[in-house]
This record gives sequence, C-alpha cells and structure tokens, in this order.
Amino acid sequence: MENITTVTEFILLGLTDACELQVLIFLSFLLSYLLTLLGNFLIIFITLVDRRLYTPMYYFLRNFAVLEVWFTSVIFPKMLTNIITGHKTISLVGCLLQAFLYFFLGTTEFFLLAVMSFDRYVAICNPLRYATIMNKRVCVQLVFGSWMTGLALIMVPASIVFQQPFCNSNIINHFFCDNFPLLELVCADTSLIEFLGFVTANFSLLGTLAVTATCYGHIVYTILRIPSAKERKKAFSTCSSHIIVVSLFYGSCIFMYIRTGKNGQGESHSKVVSLLNTVVTPTLNPFIYTLRNKQVKQIFREHLSKLQKLSQT
Repeated sequence: MENITTVTEFILLGLTDACELQVLIFLSFLLSYLLTLLGNFLIIFITLVDRRLYTPMYYFLRNFAVLEVWFTSVIFPKMLTNIITGHKTISLVGCLLQAFLYFFLGTTEFFLLAVMSFDRYVAICNPLRYATIMNKRVCVQLVFGSWMTGLALIMVPASIVFQQPFCNSNIINHFFCDNFPLLELVCADTSLIEFLGFVTANFSLLGTLAVTATCYGHIVYTILRIPSAKERKKAFSTCSSHIIVVSLFYGSCIFMYIRTGKNGQGESHSKVVSLLNTVVTPTLNPFIYTLRNKQVKQIFREHLSKLQKLSQT
C-alpha cells in the first residue's frame, strides 16, 4: 500500500505570483465587486419601490440581480481575502461548497436567462395575450422552476465529487475552486464525474441557448414585419440589453465547459475566460440593463431628485 496523505485544505495559486501586481489585482477585483453589488442592488431597489416596474420583465430582472449578487459573492470575498492576507488556502469543505454554489447559481442563471427570453417573445409576438400568459402565478413558477432545475442538475455530480478522495497534491492552479482544476487532484477514477459534468453542461448551456435562440428568432421575424421604422427600433430596444448579456454569459461559459476531459484547455486560457465569466460579465450586466433602459433611468433620476430634496430640507 502506498502512503497517501489525505488533503484537508487546498492552496489557490491565484492569477499570478508577481508580488508587484497583487495590489493592482486586489484593487481591480475590489472595484469590480463593489460595482457589481452597487448595480444589482440598485436594480433590486428600483424594481421593488416603484410600482411602474411591477411587470414580469422587471420581476425576472430583479431575480437575476439577486442571483448575480450571490454568484459573485461566492468567489470575490475569499479571493480578495487571500490576496490581501497572502494566505492562499481554502479548506476542503469550503472549496467543495464554493464549487457547488458556483455551478448551482451559474446553472440557474442560464435557465433564468431563457425565461427572460421567453418573456420578451410573448411580449413582442403575442402582445394582446401577454398579460394573460405571463400572469403573476406563471412568473413565480418560472423563477422557482429555474432555481429547482439548477439545483437538480448540479446535485448529483456534486454529491459524487463530495465523496471523492483528495490526496497528495493540494495545489489548485486557479483563483477559485473550479471543476476541472479540482478534479485533477482526485486520486480516483473521475470518468463518471467528467461524463456527468459534460452532459449537465450541454443540457444547461446548449439547451437553454436553443430556447433563447428560438425565442429571438421569432422576435426578429416579428419585428421585421412591423411597417413603422420607429416601432421596429422601439421593439429592438426592449431586447438589446438581454441579447448583450446572453452573448457575454454564454460565450465565456461554452468556451470553458463544453468540452470533455480535465486537460481540454490550457491553465492560462482557463483563468482568462474565468475572469470574463466571474468578474467582467457580472460587473457589466446591471449597467447594461440600466443604462440602456430609458424607463429605469428616468425612474432612477426621479428617486435621486427626491432624495436630494429630502437632504436639503
């Protein structure tokens, strides 16, 4: 029998070992995290306090903002703590929990994005039946279904990973506990886990992408049939923000996870794409939705002016 050292904690190498870059990386990540929280909490606040935004579209957007806050909070606090303290360790339980929450919340986001696409499809292609189809009960069921489907898809692969033995090396060449770097440290056959992960990734990413593409195919066809150029532009403007977010989110995730095997891509490429998925996209999303939405900007200015008047009295 070989002597095997059971791993109780991992070392996250982070983005780089260069000491002179640590302060710059910390400040950049801290700024991104604060902007992400600010933007998403702004969406949550506005869509809750103003009755003009009590519509299915903003209900889904508010839930997406909540998901983004959770999603980024799974990664950023630990990453920032490791950089500022210089201690790059994370416990075995903490690492497995971080990986589970990351994939659970990320998968849920895919289904919620598909739901938001369906909402736009109904609003543009069936405007007269929109209020009937997208009633409050249906909206709640769609959001709840997105959460439950994300949980169900991740639960089985995660439960298998939790039972695997981690031994010998405890170094993860990444800035968080991602799936493939973690599987490289398992001292057992991981073919079943890799297969389940591949199937889950294909179903959640490509399945929801197919729904989104189908919805927008019908949307584009319907919009192009509108005789008025002004009305066509108005219809496109209601979908443009969602299309940008979908493109960013799906593009990075498909590049990362629609592949087989643990060594399907270089470590440096994996880190760069992970930055796009975990840092850049969540930071941009709330501002894409708010800055490109005239109604949200108008309501935000109204509430801001009210606060200024209250502060002056």
